[in-house]
Order: sequence, then structure tokens, then C-alpha cells
Amino acid sequence: MGLVMAIAPVVIVGIIVVYVIERLKYNYNQGRLGKKKSKSTQNLLVSLIPIGMLFGCAIGIIFGMFFPVSPVYTVSLGAGIGYLIGFFAYEFYSKEGNNYS
Repeated sequence: MGLVMAIAPVVIVGIIVVYVIERLKYNYNQGRLGKKKSKSTQNLLVSLIPIGMLFGCAIGIIFGMFFPVSPVYTVSLGAGIGYLIGFFAYEFYSKEGNNYS
């Protein structure tokens, strides 16, 4: 059971990272990466994925305080899930119809 708990976060986060990178590569090849008109909204757009990772780590730390799970497990899964949520926020915010600037 200890080996599964040690390898599971690496496998889960690895699958998430490969999915996000492949989707970004696909969008780049299609010419659909997000471009915003103003510099501040473009900076927000490119910062969504790292911000999602930070929030995921914070949620993982908070989750680890209340449940008897290894902090390494919760932080790594939190970062991976935050990476995925940040990517979905990037996808939503980078749609051409969404000009919130």
C-alpha cells in the first residue's frame, strides 16, 4: 500500500501534464492560442496555469492538515489538479468571444 501511495501522485499528475501539454501543442498548431488586446489581460491569461498550481498546492496543504494523508501526496495532487483547472481557465478565458478587457 505504501508503494501505491508513493507512485500514484506521480502517475496521476504525469497524465494530467501530458494531457495539458498535448492540448496546448494542438491549439498552437491550429493557431488558436489565446491572444488578448491589452498587455494586462494577456499577462493574466498566461498566468492562469501557474496561479492554478499555486492555489492547488494551497488547497492540498489545507487538505493535508485535516486528514491523515502524507503532505507530499496532497501537495503534489493539489498542484496537478490546480494545473488542470488553470488550463481549463486558460481555455475558457482565451476564447475569441471573451474579450473582458
